[in-house]
Amino acid sequence: MEHSLRSRDDQETGSREQETIPAPRSLAVTPIRPASRSTLLQYFILILICLVFFLPGLSALPPTDRDESRFAQASRQMLETGDFVQIRFQDEPRNKKPIGVYWLQAASAALSGTAESRKIWPYRVPSLLGAIFSVLLTFAFGKRLFGERTGLLGAAFAASSLLLVMEAHLATTDAVLLATIVAAQGALSRFYIRDNENESQQIGAFLTFWAAQAIGILVKGPVTPMISMLTIGCLTAVDRDAKWLKNMKPLLGLAIMAIIVSPWVIAIALATKGAFFHQALVQDMLAKVASGQESHGFPPGFYLFLTPLTLWPASSMAGAAFFRAWKSRSAPAVRFCLAWIIPAWILFELIPTKLPHYVLPLYPPLCLLIAHTIITSEEANPSEPGSKLVRAMYASCCLVILLLGLGALALPWFLDHRFEPVGLIPATSAVAATALSIWKFSRRRYIHAAAVMIAATALVVAPSLQWILPNVNCLWLSRNVANAAMQRVGRNVMICSSGYHEPSLVFQLGTRTLLTSASGAAVCLRSYAGAMALIDRNEDDDFKTETTNLGLHVKRAGAFYGFNYSKGRNMLLRLYVVDDSENR
Repeated sequence: MEHSLRSRDDQETGSREQETIPAPRSLAVTPIRPASRSTLLQYFILILICLVFFLPGLSALPPTDRDESRFAQASRQMLETGDFVQIRFQDEPRNKKPIGVYWLQAASAALSGTAESRKIWPYRVPSLLGAIFSVLLTFAFGKRLFGERTGLLGAAFAASSLLLVMEAHLATTDAVLLATIVAAQGALSRFYIRDNENESQQIGAFLTFWAAQAIGILVKGPVTPMISMLTIGCLTAVDRDAKWLKNMKPLLGLAIMAIIVSPWVIAIALATKGAFFHQALVQDMLAKVASGQESHGFPPGFYLFLTPLTLWPASSMAGAAFFRAWKSRSAPAVRFCLAWIIPAWILFELIPTKLPHYVLPLYPPLCLLIAHTIITSEEANPSEPGSKLVRAMYASCCLVILLLGLGALALPWFLDHRFEPVGLIPATSAVAATALSIWKFSRRRYIHAAAVMIAATALVVAPSLQWILPNVNCLWLSRNVANAAMQRVGRNVMICSSGYHEPSLVFQLGTRTLLTSASGAAVCLRSYAGAMALIDRNEDDDFKTETTNLGLHVKRAGAFYGFNYSKGRNMLLRLYVVDDSENR
């Protein structure tokens, strides 16, 4: 990758001149040319980087709680019922997010031939592809604005960012949503920074922008349009110029959006008699804006506090990059990225409900600005990032990779009380890479330092996701219960669970899994031959009292101790079956 970063071409030279000499929007930033062999090679390199970060753990990690299992189970139920309009988790309408990702997940499971199995990886494939497309679009966007080397390094930073790596492994909306946002914003930059484009290229930007808006609405409602509107509002307010918006043909674009979105909107409105929009807009979206929902309320500054971890490894230079970008905000490319980041970041910090992935749409421009700072600093002014403050910030951010690497070694020991030899790979990689990267940075070899940290992150993340985390049994209560139940009864097991109502249990055991109370579990055992009851230890006495009242004799078929990370507490679950010998 470093060889590619150091390649020179006319396109990049023109871009560097643009960075140092502010130009009006009418001037070309980078000429549009057919893809060269060098560009195709860079796309290939980025795909390889994505696969290194996104593939490990895709099938090895069990279904996680809670959102991922809810999404996957609802998608599986579409295949079971043949209803591709309404969204349900068991018998409960799931009127929170639009249909887009559910369709993609259902299609992936159907094409893989695993729709009836309890494998989670087919439902994660849309997120994998969304993350890969996001990275490639970041490169295409960054290459046009800043040059090939900045685009390549920025896209590599995006691929290795811990937040995107996490979202690429989850069967949820956010990686797919990110692809729509980067596509829309990349097209928007073409309207803001006009090149000497021919008519077909302008039409391509127009169609890309409005199609991405429509697909984004089908994936996660108003988020994609909101990011674009905030960017447009910021640019027009700062520039005091909105003439460039005419080229976007808003009326025609809105008509295209309506054509794409309206069929499902009409269908879901008729199917739910309008309940979907009331629950999605009022009970879900507006509730998150008004107050911290589902125990996710945090004060402003939450996302800034998490940035060193979630944006790693790019976060090591984030502070210096942002201040440098602010100084050169008169350059159109930099200004566009800042307009993408600042208003949306402020809005997310002000909304009471906060989840780490909410700011993921702002990471591609951040990664590009950081890459721009690294590359131009090494070429033009190596001493600027070498100040004591920047070096101290860089060294302190390196604690992230150290903690991750050593944590991968320590986690099995603390949770499962065993030593995991594979944990030596991330631990030793983190220690060695930290020392090497700090030494490279002190020598003002900033590109080398960045490449070392990206490689080290891969050596920490890949074995952790593929071997270490999946083998920490304490974390996967639902998997342990499902394996034991199926080994005893078979695939058609019927389980009623009291005190443990995690969605992953439903995905692992099937739609008819009953999440109930202690008395409901006792009635279930009496009503269904061969059923099993999963009882939390806090409800064990109530369950036994109910079975006695019903004249049932039960016996224990297993016990499972583990950590329920959704609730943040340890749990002891006991599995019961009817004792036929005592009930004769």
